[in-house]
Amino acid sequence: MQVDRNTEVLKRIVDYCIEINKTIDRFGARYENFSNDSVYQNAVALCVLQIGELTTHFTEEFKDIYNEMPWNQIKALRNIVAHNYGKIDKEILWETITNDIPTLQNYCLKIGKQLYCIE
Repeated sequence: MQVDRNTEVLKRIVDYCIEINKTIDRFGARYENFSNDSVYQNAVALCVLQIGELTTHFTEEFKDIYNEMPWNQIKALRNIVAHNYGKIDKEILWETITNDIPTLQNYCLKIGKQLYCIE
């Protein structure tokens, strides 16, 4: 397995998860704030897009071993964000950043600790 490539991708995904958390802290953890602020929406959408793109850089072996995360669905969400040109369902994006991103971050941190690349 190409550990260096996979660990670099893991670290970058965690960084984007942290960036989403910082954005939520900055703008407020209320859907009303999110749904009424395009800057807030765009900030987190870019991070979600980047995370989805990064998942395409994992080796197949990595995705086979660490299969508790739906890597292909994460990539699919990236495609929706990238190609729907501002017509992303706000509720789905909100649910993603408040429910799925923390799960993804924790899973990536768990893997990183197993691989001794993230403390």
